[in-house]
This record gives sequence, C-alpha cells and structure tokens, in this order.
Amino acid sequence: MKLARAIHFDDSDTRVFHNPARTGEWCLSGGFEFSNWSEADLTGKARQAFANGWLGCETFGRVSFVAVTRIERSEYNALVDMLAQHFVEIYGAPSLEAARGVALEELAQMADLCDEHAPNTLLTVARALTESGVRETYRVIEAQEAGLEQFAIHGALDEEPHKH
Repeated sequence: MKLARAIHFDDSDTRVFHNPARTGEWCLSGGFEFSNWSEADLTGKARQAFANGWLGCETFGRVSFVAVTRIERSEYNALVDMLAQHFVEIYGAPSLEAARGVALEELAQMADLCDEHAPNTLLTVARALTESGVRETYRVIEAQEAGLEQFAIHGALDEEPHKH
C-alpha cells in the first residue's frame, strides 16, 4: 500500500501556511477542512492552505508537495486512530468509532490516489470553490521529471586527495 509524505525543497511553506506540516509526516488531501468555507474565508494564509495545501496527519499543518511512498499496515492503522481522534476533538464527531469510518474513507481516497504512482512521485493539489462545493485536482510530477538531482549534493568522488 502507498500513501504520501510531506516533502520540502525550501522553506517557503513556513512563510505561506499558518501551520506548516513537518517534513516526512503522512499526508491527506484534507479538503474536508474547507467543506463549509465561502469566498469570505479565502484570505491570506488561509487562502493558500485552501488553494494548494496537503494536510499533515500528525501536525495537521499544510504542505505544498507530497511524495508517494510505501506505508506499513501498522503505520496505516496508527493514522486511522490519529485521524479519528482529530475528528472527535476538532470536528465534534460523536465517538471514535463513528469518526473511524470517516478516517478510513479519507485514507482510502489518498491510498487510491497514490497507488497508481511509483514511489518518489511528487503530487500537488489545487482547489477551487464551485457552486457544488470544493473541487480538487491533482498534478503528478514523475521523479525523473522533477529533476530531483538538482537537490542532490554534487561532487567528484574520484578526485585525488590533496598531496602536501
């Protein structure tokens, strides 16, 4: 099974989101957070979170890019519990058991999105408010297309050491 983890290429997320997700935490689309929003809610950093932020499952912060990766069943089960607890504490779900079904749905949607992509594929999300609610679209950036080598440290390994 695959999900996606938060990834940062620079510190821009710390400037554009109220609460940036932590690098490496598991993420969801998190569009449910905006289900009751209107245009009036879309200002400043809240607008940025709405427009293109994935939701971290530990900090419940936002991130611009996620990378597809494999997840162990035990990690997945822990995420279900964490998300269900969030739905009870923040959204007023009547019980952990009731919230668990919604958490499973959210994680299954993300797993379906990630399943068709190779590990290290980058994903972005774009949201728009429409008359029928929030519309999400996803952009896929294949690992080779992302030019990940530009973030690697380059150096020659075959150089002779300096002689004195």
